[in-house]
Amino acid sequence: MFKNIFNLTQRAHQALTQDIHTKGSSLSVGPRTHQSPNTAVSDPLQQQILAKVEADYQLAEQYFKRQFPRPSVHFSLRGKSAGTAHLQTNKLRFNPVLLTENPNIFINEVVPHEISHLVCFHLFGKVKPHGKEWQSVMMTTFSITPKTTHQLNIQSVSGQQFEYFCGCGSVQLTIRRHNRIVRGQTQYRCRRCQQTLTPFST
Repeated sequence: MFKNIFNLTQRAHQALTQDIHTKGSSLSVGPRTHQSPNTAVSDPLQQQILAKVEADYQLAEQYFKRQFPRPSVHFSLRGKSAGTAHLQTNKLRFNPVLLTENPNIFINEVVPHEISHLVCFHLFGKVKPHGKEWQSVMMTTFSITPKTTHQLNIQSVSGQQFEYFCGCGSVQLTIRRHNRIVRGQTQYRCRRCQQTLTPFST
């Protein structure tokens, strides 16, 4: 039974992904159950990301048989992170430099990776960032092997940063701040949710 569901989901994912590559920015994948909060972007790759976000949300709605509010999408992330999901504000942020340098991996892996975080939050509330719930969404909904880190070319954004988490999602800290935490000199809190930042751990 689970194998049949997995195969059906995989075929649906392939069909929607093919639509994206074929139609580009003019992608239309049926009526939207939620109006996207995102305004038009002029960059072709960013247009593909917005289209992929919508396609993946429709996959999630088909699989879970419920609606999900669409997130706002921003291309303002810097550093070595490809993308981040802000749970409390229902927002996705993507790294435009890494998108330009790694478009295929970005579209096929990074987008569903971050969407899975938001879907998990709507389904289960606050859970471990890359725990069993997130892994299940990645495998069953998007037919992707869950990976906690990306394999992108980051040569152009080589400044060393460390991944921490709070109630809003992932936060990148500089090596200086990371070392101060490791030495027990200080702790940092998120300005939005006021939670203490905790280091990434699998």
